[in-house]
Amino acid sequence: MIKGLRGVTIWSEDLNNLLPFYRDLLGFKVGLQIEGFVLLGDLGTTPPLALGTHSEVRGRNTDPARHMVGLGTDDVDADWKRLKAAGVEFVEDPTDYGRLRIATLKDPEGN
Repeated sequence: MIKGLRGVTIWSEDLNNLLPFYRDLLGFKVGLQIEGFVLLGDLGTTPPLALGTHSEVRGRNTDPARHMVGLGTDDVDADWKRLKAAGVEFVEDPTDYGRLRIATLKDPEGN
């Protein structure tokens, strides 16, 4: 029986295109790193976000709606301002959807 989410993986032609964005700019802690693969987050407590190099992935994602990862924050507007100032491209600025406030961004490969 399926009991829940164990993690999400974003594949890249080169892991080093994505790792600095998720680790340094978004602030994810590296839980495990091996050649061509990184698990981000506190392993064992929450589903990790994985980044990896994949032989079948080339260039930027041409469909940014294909892969979406939900990130939590204490202050959507403050993080939006900080990331926007750092040059991050946003698909949608902070917007209210009922009880949710969401901003949608692209990583360096368009995910």
